[in-house]
Amino acid sequence: APAIIVLSSRDDEADRVAALETGADDYVTKPFSPREVVARVRAVLRRAGAIEPKARQADAELPLAVDEPSRRATVHGKVVELTRVEFDLLACLLSAPGRVFTRAQLIDRVWGDGFAITDRTIDSHVKALRRKVADSGGDAALIETVRGVGYRVTDQPES
Repeated sequence: APAIIVLSSRDDEADRVAALETGADDYVTKPFSPREVVARVRAVLRRAGAIEPKARQADAELPLAVDEPSRRATVHGKVVELTRVEFDLLACLLSAPGRVFTRAQLIDRVWGDGFAITDRTIDSHVKALRRKVADSGGDAALIETVRGVGYRVTDQPES
């Protein structure tokens, strides 16, 4: 069945209820942000089974991996206990090994809008993430600092 999201300027309850009762999966009224619409589309597709989150490991040689459906992170196949923020940071960094993510991009992806998060907060979470990677037998240097810019997971795994 197709996923249906209604985008409308009409926001009275009767219109919303009518749309949802006739088969719409979601109803968004103006004004709306494009990011919110994209997030709602993804959520509807996920619920419909059209998008299947998969384990993300960019390179078979890379010892770090995250499995988003189960929210498990592994180092050399060994499960590592991470907080929600640490997991989301690692998932973001692993989404593009070698790519530098600015602190602002990490804040946006992990916390989203509406949170007053400082650069130092990111630094603190990355430090904790590195410590847990190292404690699990991985190389903390896999999560690199790019001075003055942000962080990346190296695409050159340990030798």
